Amino acid sequence: MQTKKINIFDTTLRDGEQVPGCKLNTKEKIQLALALEDLGVDIIEAGFPISSPGDFASVEEISKVIKNATVCGLSRAVEKDINAAGEALKYAKRPRIHTGIGTSDSHIKSKFNATREEILQRAVQAVKWAKNWVDDVEFYAEDAGRTENGFLAKVIEAVIAAGATVVNIPDTTGYCLPHQYGEKIAYLVNNVPNIDKATISCHCHNDLGLATANSIAGVINGAGQIECTINGLGERAGNTSLEEVVMVMKQHAYLGFYTNIKTEKLNPLSRLVSDTMRMPVQPNKAIVGANAFAHSSGIHQDGFLKDNSTYEIIRPEDVGADGSKIVLTARSGRSALAHRFQKIGYSFNRNDIDVLYQQFLDVADKKKEVKDEDLHELAKAYQPEAVS
Repeated sequence: MQTKKINIFDTTLRDGEQVPGCKLNTKEKIQLALALEDLGVDIIEAGFPISSPGDFASVEEISKVIKNATVCGLSRAVEKDINAAGEALKYAKRPRIHTGIGTSDSHIKSKFNATREEILQRAVQAVKWAKNWVDDVEFYAEDAGRTENGFLAKVIEAVIAAGATVVNIPDTTGYCLPHQYGEKIAYLVNNVPNIDKATISCHCHNDLGLATANSIAGVINGAGQIECTINGLGERAGNTSLEEVVMVMKQHAYLGFYTNIKTEKLNPLSRLVSDTMRMPVQPNKAIVGANAFAHSSGIHQDGFLKDNSTYEIIRPEDVGADGSKIVLTARSGRSALAHRFQKIGYSFNRNDIDVLYQQFLDVADKKKEVKDEDLHELAKAYQPEAVS
C-alpha cells in the first residue's frame, strides 16, 4: 500500500491561545513548543508577532530553541504585519510566514468593503512581501469554506504563482459538511493548474462539531497538511483536535496516511497543555478525556473483561493513557464487581458474588460511583477473614 505523509501543523500557541483565559507568557510558550517538537509536530505556529510585544518576543524566543520543526508566524495581508513576522522569525532554522486574507463574498463585502479583484491583488502582494523574508510562505484564504469554488481556485493559482508553498483552505466558521469540504479540496486539486507546486492545508473549526471529520475528508481528497491544536482548543467551539486526526489516520491505516506524531505522548501533553493553559479537558473528550477508556455499563464491562477489543479500538498505552478503568455504578454487573474485588485482594466464588452483588446495588443506588473503600467494607462485613 502506498502511504502519504500528512504534515501536522500545530496552532495551540496561536489559535489555541485565543481562547479566553488561556493567555500564555513567553516561558510557558517555550515549554509547550519544546513539548510539541518532542511530540513530532512538523510545524509550530508560535504566535502573531504584530499583535503585541509579548507575542513578538515569544515567536522570537521559540525560534531560537526549536531545532527540527518549522516555526511559523501569522500575519494579515499587511506589509507591517509581514515585516514583524519576518523579524520575529529571523533566528528560526526553518521559518515560515503564514499570511492571507478573507476570500468569501461575506468577508470581501462586509469586512473589507472591496471587490474580488482587489482581494486577489492584495493576496498576491502579501505573498510577494513574505517571500522577501522567507522561502516557505503559507497563504490562508480566510472563510474558504464559504468561498465560491471558482474564485477560490483563481486566488490559489495566483498565490502559488507568486511563491506560496502551502495554501491553507480554512473552514473558518465550521460551516461545511465533510462531503462539502472534501469536494472543495478535490475541486482545487482538479482545477488549479499549478496545485502540484504547493501543499494544500486543512484548517477546520468545530462550530458544528465537524472539524475532525472535515479535516479527514480534506486529506482523503488531496490535502497534505492538517492544522490543529492539542485538546481541540481554539476560537469559539475550538479547532481540529490534533489527537483525534492523528489517531483516525493511525487506526484507519488502509487510508494510506501517516504522521510523525509519537502517539504515546498524546495524553501527557494533553495534561501539560490543560494545566499550563488553565483549561480543563472535558471527561468524554476523545483520546485524552478522563473517561476515554472508562467502562461503567454492565454489558460493556462484561465484554471488555472477556476481550478488551470488544469495546476499545485503541489501546490506552498507545496514546499514553494510564489504562482502562472499570467504574462501578448501579449499571455495573457481576463480572465487573468480581473483577474489582479480585483487583483489591479478595477471592470470591460465584455464589459469594451473587450475595455481595445485591449489597453492592444498595450502595450503588446511593452513590454515583462505588469506590475501593466501599468494596473493602462490603467484603469485610461479608467475609471478615478475607486476606486483603
